[in-house]
Amino acid sequence: MRKILFLPILFFASWYFFACEQILPTGLPEDQLLDGTIDGLTTDQEAQFERGDDAFQEVFVAETGLGPVFVTASCGSCHAGDGKGHPFTTLTRFGQSDESGNQFMERGGPQLQSRALPGYEPESIPAGATFAKFTPPANTGLGFLEFVPDATLLALADPNDANNDGVSGVPNYSNLPPYVAIKSNAIPNAGKYITRFGKKAAAYDLLHQTVNAYNQDMGITSEYEPIDAFTLQAIEPEVTINKVNDLVFYLRTLKVPIQRDAEDATVQAGSALFVQIGCESCHKQTLKTGPAPIAGLSEQEFHPYTDLLMHDMGPGLDDGYTEGSAKSSEWRTAPLWGLGLSPNAQGGVFYLLHDGRASSIEAAILLHGGEGENSKNKYAALSSTDKNAILKFLNSL
Repeated sequence: MRKILFLPILFFASWYFFACEQILPTGLPEDQLLDGTIDGLTTDQEAQFERGDDAFQEVFVAETGLGPVFVTASCGSCHAGDGKGHPFTTLTRFGQSDESGNQFMERGGPQLQSRALPGYEPESIPAGATFAKFTPPANTGLGFLEFVPDATLLALADPNDANNDGVSGVPNYSNLPPYVAIKSNAIPNAGKYITRFGKKAAAYDLLHQTVNAYNQDMGITSEYEPIDAFTLQAIEPEVTINKVNDLVFYLRTLKVPIQRDAEDATVQAGSALFVQIGCESCHKQTLKTGPAPIAGLSEQEFHPYTDLLMHDMGPGLDDGYTEGSAKSSEWRTAPLWGLGLSPNAQGGVFYLLHDGRASSIEAAILLHGGEGENSKNKYAALSSTDKNAILKFLNSL
């Protein structure tokens, strides 16, 4: 009797397994995802990546150190799927319009903590301060950007526009906090160092960026930065140094985006036109890392479409706010890799440029001014066929 009953059960179980296999959703293709590791990680490194991923998704509450003033409760809430942020997660930085250093650091600067725990009041922008809105960027391929040597960036810079193409490009130089380890190939200038992360390129490396995000975005202190963003007093660290380091490792070892439809004839035509009208003067297709402590990042050629330099983008994009040596109209060239995947993290639409004001790739192009004016005008003069080729190419990245 048991054998007779067992056969139908086995048949049903087999049918259910294969039927479910057909109807359950499969994972997205790799070229549709920003999450995932670079090649060549060891087993221990993969474990650290997973710990960092957990730290990235951790949601803080009052009992674990959140606030009392803050912007968000987790890293993942601003970078869904490691992608770009949304207007609801846009940050506000405030200071002044000259490059003399932020004069509002004792009044809550540089970042507005727009939310607060019960019983506390969120910050407001101090009288006399200028401010800019910063949409959170995608996290993709950050380790490669971190290990591009300073010498490469200086070689790309053209502060006096010596080649007369209307594009200069300069690095941002900033003072660094004591916990940052200066790279052996760093090239200082008057005691300041080239910084490269953030809309104004004001963070030196991913440790600098991460410590700032914990402190300024979530009100979380660490051994690296024990000063509470609300009281401006040193307090006990609210996150361990190991967790910070795991999160930095996670960000360093996120993979680069995979271009889609790279062999498509229209995409290839758009790529050629992108160079022809001068976009590649700032959005450099190819860079190469120098020595790095992680083998998969060391001496690697990659294609981010940025020069990591600041460019004057004209009065239309001048928000009157500075960081480091950046002028108020200067913005770091945004990497374009992963651009076509941005709507996946932005609610199905685009929010582009530093503050998300552009609702399409074409709108972002047409808002370029200053050093981007010539390329914008050349784009505007193209036929609709050529414009569509460039847009299809950019959507493929």
